[in-house]
Amino acid sequence: MIVSGIDDLWLDFCYLAGRIAKPRTASEINPSTTPVPPPGDPAGLEEALIALWIPAWREDEVIAQMVAHNVASIRYRRYHIFAGTYPNDEATLDVLRSIEAQYPNLHVSLTPHDGPTSKADNLNWIYQNLCLVEERIGERFDIVVIHDSEDLIHPDEFRWLNHYCRDYDFVQFPVLALPTPWWELTHGIYCDEFAETQQKDLPTRNRMGGFAPSCGVGTGYRRDALEKLAEAESNRLFEPDSLTEDYLNGLRMHRLGMRQIYLTVAWAKGQPVATREYFPRRFHASVRQRTRWVTGIALQTWQKIGWSRDWRENYWFWRDRKGIVGNPLSLLANLMLCLGLLGLVPVLEGNLLMVTSVGLVLQSIRMVSRMYFSGKVYGVFYAMFVPLRIPWSNLVNTLATLSALARFAKARWRNEPMVWLKTEHAYPNREALGVCTRRIGEVLSDHGFVPLDVVEAAATRKPQGVRLGEFLVAEGALSWERLYEALSMLCGLEVRTVGTLEVDLAVGRCLPRGLMEEARIQPVRMERDRILIATSEIPRDSMLVEVRRFSKLDPEFVLVTPENLGRLRQIVESPSQQIAA
Repeated sequence: MIVSGIDDLWLDFCYLAGRIAKPRTASEINPSTTPVPPPGDPAGLEEALIALWIPAWREDEVIAQMVAHNVASIRYRRYHIFAGTYPNDEATLDVLRSIEAQYPNLHVSLTPHDGPTSKADNLNWIYQNLCLVEERIGERFDIVVIHDSEDLIHPDEFRWLNHYCRDYDFVQFPVLALPTPWWELTHGIYCDEFAETQQKDLPTRNRMGGFAPSCGVGTGYRRDALEKLAEAESNRLFEPDSLTEDYLNGLRMHRLGMRQIYLTVAWAKGQPVATREYFPRRFHASVRQRTRWVTGIALQTWQKIGWSRDWRENYWFWRDRKGIVGNPLSLLANLMLCLGLLGLVPVLEGNLLMVTSVGLVLQSIRMVSRMYFSGKVYGVFYAMFVPLRIPWSNLVNTLATLSALARFAKARWRNEPMVWLKTEHAYPNREALGVCTRRIGEVLSDHGFVPLDVVEAAATRKPQGVRLGEFLVAEGALSWERLYEALSMLCGLEVRTVGTLEVDLAVGRCLPRGLMEEARIQPVRMERDRILIATSEIPRDSMLVEVRRFSKLDPEFVLVTPENLGRLRQIVESPSQQIAA
């Protein structure tokens, strides 16, 4: 443990040396050699054609919302989405087929066999579908970026990739967990660990010349680099039997002499420029996910690659594999410390006291480092609980290590392939999405509904308290239908015209009138064991809570124009209708 602590201390020193030596002015920054996002907006470059790959297995509950939100939020025009699933995952396939008709740039990729196999196998078949789509559209993709179905893609991510993929074959965009309350210890360990690795460990590793393992999401590849990988491995981009194909591909690209870069965490409007997501928030799910990480990174890669003749490469192998021993030892050390504080172990003396004191000092340095980087992202109050979350992290990692060893040994004994360990995914609620989305003016101008100069002029002229979309409609620059089409892109809700004959009067009066007027909603009818509600506002989570106070059925919202909502309300409130009812 002391050897591992000294190793971590060496990385801290290299990080500090890199901070001291970094360029101090914008004019000194050379994006081709310095892993720092360039100042300003790189969107002035001609947009390359980007392919977004989303492998999916049993993601029917989140995939539609993920696509809808990210299509609305991404500040980039030239991209296509490739979502891959399996024939026996009918629920996910049905959702993907339904939204494929809604988004012309979405393509469903189906593996020719049942799942689950592995994420790598799924991605390989997405690549084959990409080749077919290229033939159909008569255009070649320049960049491929991989994301999972729970990812909240930063609006500027594709712009950064468009900039850096001109100089690099592999570009890793930062990945950070979304914030959760301090008492959620399981998710908190992801917040702490990713805050430290994305700001310190991985960028420093990159500067030191180590191979860059992908984080699995937010990784951009140049298309010609992927072709080199395919040529080197019989047209297979990813090892089908690997549980951590992202790690293995980073190593393969490094050995082929390709240029790799980790982008450091930048900040815009008080928010980190990074891919955000919720990681597992339940203990069992976290152990399950980390079992896959330990199995793929520490065990499978060791089995496939072994050790290297290059001592520098072996150093990074050591860092990636030392957790097999380090994780159980860390938990054991925590237990011994607690027993020592309770006076249940003999008093330490002599050399043993000196050695344990050194270990305690090294652990304290690690704790302070994690608190610093966690505090930069989540605030000082959240960082104060890092000492509480570290032992919990040691427990999760120890159980994951033991589970990985058992699963790996069982698969080797039976000569069976390792299959995709499904991790439960939850997509962020509307409140969390708000910090990572575009504004209505951007959607209107990007989709050609209103010229950019008209939007900018209206934004400066509109009275305070008047919303931009409504102001543009009042000035005749925009129709209500176009405005609500843009709002639909922004929030992912369907926009439609609801006829008065569709209203079930009993359902239409099931909510308090004051709530309906305040929230601008109108219940319409029962539909698929849900209550269909028309609204002229994007519903907030607080409003959903209010609706559920008066209805046992889950609400299903559709966007309607204020004029349409007014007609529905008029028919419900009409005295003649009340008499008939």
